[in-house]
Amino acid sequence: MIQRGTRWGGILGLMLGLAAMPAAAQRSRTALTIRADIQEADARSGVVTARGNVRLSYPARQIEATATQAQYFAQERRIVLSGNVVVVQLGNRIQAETIVYRIDEGRLEALPTQGQQVESVYVVPDDTLAEPAAATAPVERVKPAFKKNPTAS
Repeated sequence: MIQRGTRWGGILGLMLGLAAMPAAAQRSRTALTIRADIQEADARSGVVTARGNVRLSYPARQIEATATQAQYFAQERRIVLSGNVVVVQLGNRIQAETIVYRIDEGRLEALPTQGQQVESVYVVPDDTLAEPAAATAPVERVKPAFKKNPTAS
């Protein structure tokens, strides 16, 4: 079965086997939404392919991503994003040619274009910046020796 130009909502729910969960709970806790120009789903293999201006949103894990193509492998619970992939999670950002995300492990593997590198930007909390500056003694104005009062000798 091939579907074009559809969202993954119903297909993904069916593939994940979440039919026993109420629909509202399913959407709020586990919904992974992919938007793309074209989407195809193969019910036999459990593979969904999205192509063109792909946008992935997975609020349960606070993940947003863009790519040229995404493939969801339902049986393996794995997503492969390819083509100028950018993934953002909690302010952290990783950019690569291909990213493989293993849903159950919460792990991703990023691969660069041949001859290039993967780029990551991480938000690193610095607790020392949040602390107020230590109190300093007031600066005492010192007069140069030639300006001192001559009567004090």
